[in-house]
Amino acid sequence: MKVIGIAGSPREKSNSLYYLQCALEEIEKAGIQTEIIALRDKKVEPCSACYNCRDIRKCTIDDDFGEIFDKMMASEGIVLSSPVYVSSITSPLMSVLQRSSFVAHWGGKMLMGKVGAPITVAQRAGQNMAFSQMMMWYFFNGLTIPGSIYWNVCVAGSRGARDPEKDEIGIQTLKAFGKNMSGVMKKLFG
Repeated sequence: MKVIGIAGSPREKSNSLYYLQCALEEIEKAGIQTEIIALRDKKVEPCSACYNCRDIRKCTIDDDFGEIFDKMMASEGIVLSSPVYVSSITSPLMSVLQRSSFVAHWGGKMLMGKVGAPITVAQRAGQNMAFSQMMMWYFFNGLTIPGSIYWNVCVAGSRGARDPEKDEIGIQTLKAFGKNMSGVMKKLFG
């Protein structure tokens, strides 16, 4: 089994990447392989709504999305992580979600049955809207969403300040989520 973690932050050492790693460490402890895809290293254009994917079950825009989607398809779990930008997720992550939804939908609900949940990070507020954006993606695509002891929303300093380790509740939440996700995956996939 494998879980792909997609980090939506443009920063190299981002708070959202730190929190994603916290969750994936718990999943790895359960013997499940993990991999992080950092979108800061990728070029992903917005969806053009060309509908070419309807006929060929893949996106025809020539950028890094194809590689990302192939890894999503080859995994049983997908965890998304994003900083909050004006109560929303980052543009690159939104492009991945929109394009993957088009391809998966027209390809016959290709993501259905996978497991995952979102993680959001903000200095003060906005997590709920960004969290909801990603939750809707999971529901639309038919993924199973394991819970935790709270929503996977975390708090950290502004401008990429590296103080996320002070968010004890956020870390506890993500560790519980990682344990729950790995348990759900083992029940579903053996």
